[in-house]
Amino acid sequence: MKEKLYLTDDIAIVNFDLAYPTSLEELVSSNTLSNFTMNYLEYLNKEDKEFYNWIVNGKSAREANVEVGKVFRQLMVLKPAEIESYYLNDKDKLLAFASGLYDFWKCHQRYSVTINRFSGMSTTPFVVGDSNFNATIRSTYRKITQSIIGKKNNVYRQLQAGTNAAIACFNSAPKLGAKYSLLNEILYIESVMLRTPMILQPKSNKRSGMFTEVKENPIEGFVGNADEFFCYPAKVGALLINVYFHRDFMSSGAALANLFELATPDEVKKKPDAIVLFGSKDGKNETNFFYDEEEDMYVGCISYDERIEYFGYMKKMTLTLHNCVMMRRNWLPIHGAFINVTLKDGKRKGIMLMGDSGAGKSESIEALKTVGKAEIKNVEIVFDDMGTVHVEDGVPYAQGTEIGAFIRLDDLDAGTPYRDMDRSIFFNPDSSNARVITPAAPYSVVASNHKIDLFCYANNYDTIEGMRKITDVNEAKPIFIEGKRMAKGTTQEVGISTTYFANPFGPMQQQEICDPIIDEMFDALYSNGTYIGEIFTHLGLDKENRSGIHIAAKELLKFIEKN
Repeated sequence: MKEKLYLTDDIAIVNFDLAYPTSLEELVSSNTLSNFTMNYLEYLNKEDKEFYNWIVNGKSAREANVEVGKVFRQLMVLKPAEIESYYLNDKDKLLAFASGLYDFWKCHQRYSVTINRFSGMSTTPFVVGDSNFNATIRSTYRKITQSIIGKKNNVYRQLQAGTNAAIACFNSAPKLGAKYSLLNEILYIESVMLRTPMILQPKSNKRSGMFTEVKENPIEGFVGNADEFFCYPAKVGALLINVYFHRDFMSSGAALANLFELATPDEVKKKPDAIVLFGSKDGKNETNFFYDEEEDMYVGCISYDERIEYFGYMKKMTLTLHNCVMMRRNWLPIHGAFINVTLKDGKRKGIMLMGDSGAGKSESIEALKTVGKAEIKNVEIVFDDMGTVHVEDGVPYAQGTEIGAFIRLDDLDAGTPYRDMDRSIFFNPDSSNARVITPAAPYSVVASNHKIDLFCYANNYDTIEGMRKITDVNEAKPIFIEGKRMAKGTTQEVGISTTYFANPFGPMQQQEICDPIIDEMFDALYSNGTYIGEIFTHLGLDKENRSGIHIAAKELLKFIEKN
């Protein structure tokens, strides 16, 4: 990124390698602050003409910017009475301007990026640097406003005045053929620091459309360069997937740190199993993926569009590619949740629930925690959205993909989102389909084998209560394969819908590959005595009434206690 400050209507990215104030005086005198103030003046010109006219005072915006900057620099060392300035004739308005500028900065999603500046420091260098930047912004604001008022504040609020997240990057060309040379100079993310709880307000809060497999490699139409893109090298289960994203979607790119384990510089030296091109300005408005036989690698591409600010686009494309790779390895992708439940008497069971978005997978787990509070010692989350089943020596095992959970707030008990809010990222918490990404499991747990004791389809549309065991594999498989559910508004779908194997992220597009794997896995599950059936969540029937899901959770607890 060549700019000192990259700025849009809602994003601000500071390049610490080119612009890093080491003191309050340096910040107030910087071109970066001056340029940002110009943006604020342009904003006032549109939103508050009267106030704008007072600020410019018959001058051009640029001339007014110079004059205001001069006053701010003088206020760092002098008292207002010692300064001769038009702006100090109305201190209330000058205070309003300083406060408005500060608020305008805080209204942006703010990030810092560095590759070189802090390389010589000994411990967590970019974190220390970003924290100092945070303190400098806050102290500068306090110094100026207190000088205008003429007294110190009585109440201090330690706001996140600097950035929402900090990113340290490094250079490393991917181990790919010449056709991918456009990606060679794009910086990899090495470390991420999130200021949590992090509250983001993307313009979109719902995913629409499908991920389509195509016959032409998206890299051929990719539009992007090293100044505009970053790469998050994600460890998705056992795979390495490089997610290349446009800086306008930095909120989604940074949020990946709460969802997927970040690969190390040594790990990114190997060829990735898949790559995602997120925010390509190709003008196609497409979400598609392609299998590159020559590289033995999947390539996903999502065209630049305002709607893809919804984090689900980045997450689900990444998981779609993961699922396609794993099916080629004869592993079965599961759109669901898996937990290991340990009771206080020592019993331990591996519980796997499957269903499409809104079926009640996460909600069933939360309900189980509630109804089993007295009996349950520990709940270990292996995956909360996507995992796999594979067979080793005749035994089926589950593995996960994510170290975090991307959960819909609407369907959780009121207190649940706040238990880990100090480590969480919230998306549009004031809107329907509000979401939170919260840490769920260490990568060592996610990428390990886990025994499956129960495998149930999450049925959110039938009025039956509790759970139902299905002893006939020929009765069970069609239920899972049909993927029936009552849509709840998390996508463009409404009413009853069906999705092949409840998984539109790979299996649906590649049914001919998935069919024989389903047969093999179900045979292995039944041969090993796994409880297979349905759990009735009722979530598609009545959002407000939680009794159905609690009845089902009690039945699930009984299974764990008695088996």
